[in-house]
Amino acid sequence: MIQSFEILGKFDHESDCQKLLYAPLNQKLTFRETNLYKVEYEGDAAAMEAFVRQVLLDPISQELREGGASSFEKSSFVLEYGMKGGALDLEKETILGYFRSLQNPGFSLTKLTLRKRVYVFGNEANEAPFVRDICNPAIHTWEVRRAA
Repeated sequence: MIQSFEILGKFDHESDCQKLLYAPLNQKLTFRETNLYKVEYEGDAAAMEAFVRQVLLDPISQELREGGASSFEKSSFVLEYGMKGGALDLEKETILGYFRSLQNPGFSLTKLTLRKRVYVFGNEANEAPFVRDICNPAIHTWEVRRAA
């Protein structure tokens, strides 16, 4: 089974996109950034969700949304990116190492995929500078989804 979890900062707010880019934009755009975890597993769904809530979520400063749907429908586009399969992902390795150390987790973790989501807000936002400055083709895979 596959389940997706998006983690958002409770106290985060839209910020100026210039923080993300090397060259200035000719328009004012803002962004929000989240983490997306796709968990492929076998076994007890409640045990898997408890693991996610315990290991990946800080309940004080973060909120968790299940299902992988877009968290901000008013964004112009979403840039979702993550590490290629052969690239070293230290966060992923730490999570998997912790999982392997558990005596009886109640489920088996068959695959874990970590992605960052950058939601960009503003009229007629162009994704090209974001892909160019955020994504490294040597280590990242990415996709851009435009608002419907």
